[in-house]
Amino acid sequence: MNRTSPKVSVAQLSLLTTTMADVRYQALIATTAILLFGTLYSVLYSTYLDTSDPLLTYLGHPLSSSHYFASKSNPLNVLFIKRAWGWTSAAFLFTYLTSPPVARTKRRIVKYLMCTTIWLLFTGWFFGPALLERVIVFSGGECVATLPSGEHFTIPNELCYAKTTLTPKTHPELFAIVSTFDAIPEVQETWRVKPRLRKGHDISGHIFLLTMSILFLADQLRPSFSNRASNVWSQTHMWAVAAQISLIAIWLFATYTTAVYFHSPFEKITGYCTFLFLPPMCVYLTDHWLISSTGGREFRRIPDSITPVILNTRIYSTTPQLTKE
Repeated sequence: MNRTSPKVSVAQLSLLTTTMADVRYQALIATTAILLFGTLYSVLYSTYLDTSDPLLTYLGHPLSSSHYFASKSNPLNVLFIKRAWGWTSAAFLFTYLTSPPVARTKRRIVKYLMCTTIWLLFTGWFFGPALLERVIVFSGGECVATLPSGEHFTIPNELCYAKTTLTPKTHPELFAIVSTFDAIPEVQETWRVKPRLRKGHDISGHIFLLTMSILFLADQLRPSFSNRASNVWSQTHMWAVAAQISLIAIWLFATYTTAVYFHSPFEKITGYCTFLFLPPMCVYLTDHWLISSTGGREFRRIPDSITPVILNTRIYSTTPQLTKE
């Protein structure tokens, strides 16, 4: 018996193609517009905090007492933004595991693993310090520790890379060179500080990660919407999709608060642009690996979708068989 691809009507294909394309473009447009608006607002009304200045970061955000989201201790920052990729991973896995079998493709897992690798390399480890930390040092940054008096002093960068907590007892040689520290002996027994990389170009890691999370989750909605026309959603998958859309909305709002209150305009724009070129490259590498290793079978598993990949004017697509209505 000859095996043929499932058939889909021209009208259905047109509707699904438009829906799948729009969800990614709409996410990109929304992220860009929110970031630009928040950045312009922060410049016009001087609401942003330059996190590269050790004196300013020590004092905290000057608007934290009157603007709820200007405080780094607000729940959005503490519970969500600082754990952004964990929430994104949970939303993706919930949607993926509850998807119809036809939508649980290897391609989606490879994309997730590639984005996770990018997150680790930029924020955690890149043969030593993370890439974002290397950029700060390369642009003139230093490892800085700030005393209770507000005075700051420079220490070896390795202490920042290791995220070492400093105390007068554990690192007496560092505090021996600080003249004002002897004037506050009552603090010496209990005082501790975690040094930070400051003074260089601090690419906004939050904007970088939020942009990646928004675009990744938007892309991962496409398999679900492509199968919605076949009425194959389970109740659990419906809740998973709703949770994923809600998380995208939270990340968009977090992008706005970060754009308004934190980082210089250039640091926010570079955080956005740093990730912007990565999704096409991830898709390109993923699709070429799967096409070469499976002969295109991974694309044929989802018959009611079109998957174009455009890079350097080269187009690779898998098109289902069309039938006239």
